[in-house]
Amino acid sequence: MDQLALLLLLLLGALVTVPLGDRIGLPAPVLMTLFGGVLAFLSFVPNVEIAPELILPLVLPPLLYASVQRTSWRQFAANIRPIMLLAVALVFVTTAAVAAVANAVVPGLPLAAAVALGALVAPPDPVAATAVAGSLGLPRRLVSILEGEGLFNDVTAIVLYHVAIAAAVSGTFSWPSAVGQLVLSAVVAVAVGLALGWLSNKLMGLLGDATLQTGLTLLVPFVAYVLAEELLGSGVLAVLTTALYLAENAVDADDVLGRITGQSFWEIVDTLVTGVAFGLIGLELHNVFGTADGREWEMVGWGAAIVAVVVGVRLMWLLPATWLAKRLHKRRDYDEEIPTSWRETVVMWWSGMRGVASVALALAIPLKTDDGAPFPARDEIIFIAFCVIIATLIAQGLTLPWLVKKLGVRADTDAERALERELAVRAAKAAKARLKEIEEVEELPEEVAERLLRGAFDIGARISPDILDDERRERYATRVDRIKAVQRIQREMMSAARHEVLAARSEPGYDPEIVDRVLHHLDVRSLR
Repeated sequence: MDQLALLLLLLLGALVTVPLGDRIGLPAPVLMTLFGGVLAFLSFVPNVEIAPELILPLVLPPLLYASVQRTSWRQFAANIRPIMLLAVALVFVTTAAVAAVANAVVPGLPLAAAVALGALVAPPDPVAATAVAGSLGLPRRLVSILEGEGLFNDVTAIVLYHVAIAAAVSGTFSWPSAVGQLVLSAVVAVAVGLALGWLSNKLMGLLGDATLQTGLTLLVPFVAYVLAEELLGSGVLAVLTTALYLAENAVDADDVLGRITGQSFWEIVDTLVTGVAFGLIGLELHNVFGTADGREWEMVGWGAAIVAVVVGVRLMWLLPATWLAKRLHKRRDYDEEIPTSWRETVVMWWSGMRGVASVALALAIPLKTDDGAPFPARDEIIFIAFCVIIATLIAQGLTLPWLVKKLGVRADTDAERALERELAVRAAKAAKARLKEIEEVEELPEEVAERLLRGAFDIGARISPDILDDERRERYATRVDRIKAVQRIQREMMSAARHEVLAARSEPGYDPEIVDRVLHHLDVRSLR
């Protein structure tokens, strides 16, 4: 088996594990990691040959961009305090704790290398957290905080990591230089993200075609990441800024086809890239265990100690941080989403899985220092990092569904339905208001006006039938049954038309391009 065949196998696994995970109640990222781990120990499966410095630029941009599509700037602004407590403060605390313990238990591990280890295992993986937590029916506020934490903690951790690696390689360290690098990284990333977001938004309007617009969104996150890194900024923060800008400044609300095309495309990208990324984690196990060289149990002991620190520090930090957030929330009446019970806090604690970013940072550790000596304890750092990743991703990922069920943490469906009703009413009122404006300038037949008014009510009723009273709901249900019958017949008629046109594609005298053009028109009409 060669590298290409292995990649195709991982892509197939990324697709298969989604329905399989839904059927057996396990997250797809966990199943892909297990799948990769099994492949790693098969003799005919080759070792993965990807330059470590390419893993972050190739994997993180599309995954982060896809994650941002599910949120908004308002959500980040409302939750800035809990996100900062988790994404910045907790990363610093975890890095310090891991560095102290690793420096004490691992022989020959200097402090700078220990800080690098702490930085690369400190950030919970945004992809793992959202993929696992988002499929369990958790309250939206918890998923929002986990998404915000996962998206922003990489920025802090990666800068800390680079500072520690530079100190270990050069043998020197400067606090002013480190702080300056952190500030410069953030400023450059935000500037690049805003500029690229503005430019991309203008290009969207010029391109017009849904296919071209979707192609542009595929390029944007990679350009944002690479450009920011070249300018000494944070590539992760640049991608986040660009994605948030584009999400908040949609070109055209009436571009239905473009929106559906883009959403479908990014769901596919998210599924495939996520699957491959977690499959690579499992595949690297063979190489990692090969570095143990007869010291497996001793190194597993070090890894267990660091796992205990990572998991324990998260719990010990979340308990007072959540209490403080609740106090400030009540006192200042902030519109932020925070855990409302100790059960939700426990679920947040157990959702802190490590993943792709930690793997990439571990594998990117340089082989030598500036004086030509081997990087201190590089093999030990990589082994310990994978112990943390596997322990948190597999153990926590496999048990999180059970924990959520045991604690009874569920989304507030009543509140979600109430919000749906509110939006349904707003949509129906907007439609009726526009109809009234048209009637003032155009003379509509009475039966047409009544039908259009009924259609305005239907807009809201289709979203949330609860907005109608009992009598109107019964009439609406009857009308819906008739409409469904008509739509079913229309679908069968359109299906017959599509089959006939498609059959012409293989007949002599019919240009395939013209056939495809006609078929596209039929598809668009069916979609509408």
